[in-house]
Amino acid sequence: MIHKLFTAPMNLVFKVGEKVKEEADRELYDISNIQQKLVHLQMLYELDEIPEKLYREQEEELLIRYEAAKKREMEQWDNMTKQQK
Repeated sequence: MIHKLFTAPMNLVFKVGEKVKEEADRELYDISNIQQKLVHLQMLYELDEIPEKLYREQEEELLIRYEAAKKREMEQWDNMTKQQK
């Protein structure tokens, strides 16, 4: 019983940390989210709401994230198919 009193706060911290990591991964690696941001960025540029330099910098960053997300997706797919064999 006393053991639970001391470990409960730590378990809560670990659970919160896991949720934060999941949300960060979703933000960084969610392909549809990245695609939406690319479209939004392009619209801002076409409407002259952001300068070309900023557009190019942000586009490059998003494309790097997109490539990493696709690579991660392929690795997950490969791992799933290997487990089924």
